[in-house]
Amino acid sequence: MASPLSNLLPTHRKPSFPVSLDLRGYLRRYKRERELPVTYERLRDFHEVIPLTDENGKPTLWDTVIYDAREMPELNEALKEVYAWLKVAGDMSVMSHLYVDRVDFCTFGNSTPFRIRIVNAYNDNQDYFYIKQADASRVYGLELEHLLSPNRLNFITHGNTLIEEHVAGIPGDMFIEKWLGRPDPKPIRVAKELVKFNERCFIRLLGDMRAYNFVFVITPDFEESQLRIRAMDFDQQSYDGRVKFYLPQFFKENNPLVRFCAKHLRTETASQYQREEQTLILQRAALASERLGLLLHDMAADPLAPPEKIHSLREGLAAHYQRDDYLRCESMGALIRQNLESIRRDIGRPIVPELLPE
Repeated sequence: MASPLSNLLPTHRKPSFPVSLDLRGYLRRYKRERELPVTYERLRDFHEVIPLTDENGKPTLWDTVIYDAREMPELNEALKEVYAWLKVAGDMSVMSHLYVDRVDFCTFGNSTPFRIRIVNAYNDNQDYFYIKQADASRVYGLELEHLLSPNRLNFITHGNTLIEEHVAGIPGDMFIEKWLGRPDPKPIRVAKELVKFNERCFIRLLGDMRAYNFVFVITPDFEESQLRIRAMDFDQQSYDGRVKFYLPQFFKENNPLVRFCAKHLRTETASQYQREEQTLILQRAALASERLGLLLHDMAADPLAPPEKIHSLREGLAAHYQRDDYLRCESMGALIRQNLESIRRDIGRPIVPELLPE
């Protein structure tokens, strides 16, 4: 991977885009849209805020919110029903032993989410889900992650409300601070996954993947732990006009990971891993061809970025892949389709050197 740059902050706060009628139809078709008993606006009607601290007593970006005591029983049942739809297709018969332990609110970022903590009364096991304002960019990002990555994602929309499941893992900034350099997971596995994650983000145009926007999922195996990097923030799906904004390697927050990767990978090995991920993405796209085609069709009709950003990005991608076909693209959906076509054509050709460790 090339050296990261330090000037890749979003040029300004990304606006929220409404869910279009075509996208809404897509969501209904694939059972992502349904009537729910709780909306984002209802949760905004809290009466009190208590700052939430971590286990060391330090402030977090979250506040615990308190609602009118008369409303809480009904709200708790409604939140449990939402969780049931997210996890078990609305079957409330298996939810009687769960309770809502806490509702948190975050004013940081574009989505200003609510985080709901659900606890099992029998064993104190806890889980989370999120209620956010529905933003078309984020919905496209979630669905592209579901279709083109190795990760499945559950989410539901209801009008202007978006429900997301929790993406469990070690946040990237915490992994850098406490895990990077440990003998387990094996360094080569960390470096391999960094290359593959970098490629996934680039092809499906998921931007702003700084360390705190993705997690490391570590799975113990019979000899060595397996590892996967998962995106957990999809606000910057297909909005920015800079090619490097879609390559995690270029963010200064990821410098330690990039140096680690360059230390443990030869260029030839990185080429192999990059090609492996490209091949897997094409296989996933083929398996979901009808669904992906409908999604990209709707995405092409949605104004997810200003024309000047689309034109800037298409010029950068045309130069990167050396294909003038990009210059005819007038939407972010069309650019993602061209990215898939580019890697399909490039199978069997040398990897572009600038994506590899120096």
